[in-house]
Amino acid sequence: MIDPSPSPHLDFALELRVHIAPTLELGSGPFGIRRTVPITGGTFRGPKISGRVLAGGADWQLVQRDGLTFVDAQYVIETSNGVRIEVRNQGIRHASPEVFDRIEAGEIVPPGQYYFRTTPRFYPPDGQYEWLNRSIFLGIAERYADLVLVRVWMVT
Repeated sequence: MIDPSPSPHLDFALELRVHIAPTLELGSGPFGIRRTVPITGGTFRGPKISGRVLAGGADWQLVQRDGLTFVDAQYVIETSNGVRIEVRNQGIRHASPEVFDRIEAGEIVPPGQYYFRTTPRFYPPDGQYEWLNRSIFLGIAERYADLVLVRVWMVT
């Protein structure tokens, strides 16, 4: 008999504080409402990496009729020593209609009242941050009026 693989563990990697502009509605289609959320900057910090989120990215979203939201954020982070790393962070968010309305209105809603999980993928250049290419990451996100906070763990 083959020994089973060990259960995965999570090691904290970093926290992203991504500043956002107001949502741009793109219209409704057969799969739901399309919209985008411009990324205006921010910061990040972890045990092995820190720096800033560069302006210019965006979160492209599809919101289904029941409020289930698919997110696909693409942006660039720059480490404190000047290395630029592309980030693609995909995930889902869902909540009761009442909680969804409160979030959309910009109200601060405790993160335990909704589900917002992501799977960030990092694309660093060769060198010091190649470790970001070699693991799967899991993010737990919180949505605020002008900020998305994402705590990221590395699956080990």
